[in-house]
Amino acid sequence: VQEQDMAGFVSVSQPLPAEHRKGRLSSPPSQSLLMKQGDRTARYTIFGGKFANKGARSTILSAVFSGISAFSSGLKPAGAHTGSHFPLMMADGEARAAPPRKDGKKKVLMLLSDTGGGHKASARAIEAALDEFYPGKFMCEITDIWTDYGAWPYSTAVESYQFMAKNPWCWRMFYYLGESTITQCAAQKIANLRCYANFRAYIESFAPDIVVSVHPLCQTLPIKILEDMGGGKRKVPFVTVITDLGSASATWFHKGVDLCCVPGDAVERLAFRNGLKPAQVKKHGLPVRQGFWNAGARRSEGKRVRQSLKLEDLPTVLVVGGGDGVGGLEKVAANVGERLKEFDGKAQVVVVCGKNEKVKAALEERPWPDNVSVKVLGFVTNMDDYMVAADCLVTKAGPGTIAEASITGLPTMLSGFLPGQEAGNIPYVTQNGFGGFEKDPRKLADCVKTWLGQPDKLAEMSERASRVGMVHARATKDIAREIAELAL
Repeated sequence: VQEQDMAGFVSVSQPLPAEHRKGRLSSPPSQSLLMKQGDRTARYTIFGGKFANKGARSTILSAVFSGISAFSSGLKPAGAHTGSHFPLMMADGEARAAPPRKDGKKKVLMLLSDTGGGHKASARAIEAALDEFYPGKFMCEITDIWTDYGAWPYSTAVESYQFMAKNPWCWRMFYYLGESTITQCAAQKIANLRCYANFRAYIESFAPDIVVSVHPLCQTLPIKILEDMGGGKRKVPFVTVITDLGSASATWFHKGVDLCCVPGDAVERLAFRNGLKPAQVKKHGLPVRQGFWNAGARRSEGKRVRQSLKLEDLPTVLVVGGGDGVGGLEKVAANVGERLKEFDGKAQVVVVCGKNEKVKAALEERPWPDNVSVKVLGFVTNMDDYMVAADCLVTKAGPGTIAEASITGLPTMLSGFLPGQEAGNIPYVTQNGFGGFEKDPRKLADCVKTWLGQPDKLAEMSERASRVGMVHARATKDIAREIAELAL
């Protein structure tokens, strides 16, 4: 460990969750050590109990020796934490006393909760744009701050979201309760009590030059921490990148941000309604994965891409359910396949199940009509190729998938939506003329069969989708430019 890589050590008395996570130790409540080495951050627990894995002993020894090295190299004791020392007489180090980075890179901290795949996908897309257009200028860290540093129950946000996504009535209650000003105020006070110390420890350790939030619950507490770190005045720029499309929760909008990037007119109106000033709001579209930046130009390459994916050269329906494979995916795919039995000729269905292994196994075992070729996939990293290969898309109303489909010029049939933030995505597709919405799987399958039999209608919808998608195709680059201008 090189001295210039040290970014400090902090300690808090905070119980870790009981469940094991990769890279963590299982122990009762104890002291936590947050360590920053180079481009990686790790949080360790030092406790006189059993280690959770065989590699833990070397991890702890590394942490201890690295801590001694850093402390002896000049990291000052943190007066605010007097009396809260690590075992082995290792005192807390102050992150802001650490030597500055010698590579000259600006540090970008991207905050999210990994509730659905869209938030992390957007963060990675922005990171890729910064790397491509500003090589060597930035070092990015993408952190699920609620899971990694939040106290219970905040640390279970991902699991809770997955449950509610499969039970929309539960999500509806949670979402609209969370829109209440009283509820938001109470929730923030509790989060401040439970998570402030851990969040601040992490943020001070990373010492960002700019913070970017890509999640509606990553504004209020991080901004408060940055203000406290600056002695009451925030010195680190803060950017919110909204990853919802046709509507958005009020929790996205914090009056203290330097910049709020919105995807379109509907969310821009919400930003102004929630008190943001015009100078704070920039309309850039939705950030999308790098493979989609130029996907619109590949619309005519469907035959070649189908061949490269080992698909048959047939009219093709792509059925997806997001990274978690939700949205009644199994019923929708089964109905589409069965209805295409009556299609005039052969057809093809590609089903992307994401991380839902149960649905994937069920669809793989299912018998399909003789004239329908079906390919069932798990999680894929080349969704742009499958969208280029398809003639139409069936999906739940996730904002990222809709934006990517519009870039690709792909007619889109929506099969469902989460109440609240995804409700506005339905008119975004239907009113712009590049798709439809049908909750009944049988009626949806009828519509898809009709689309495949009308190539002219598909071509018209594809053209309309492409017009909508132009803003999203350049959004990631424009947002990266905004971040760079604030940070450099």
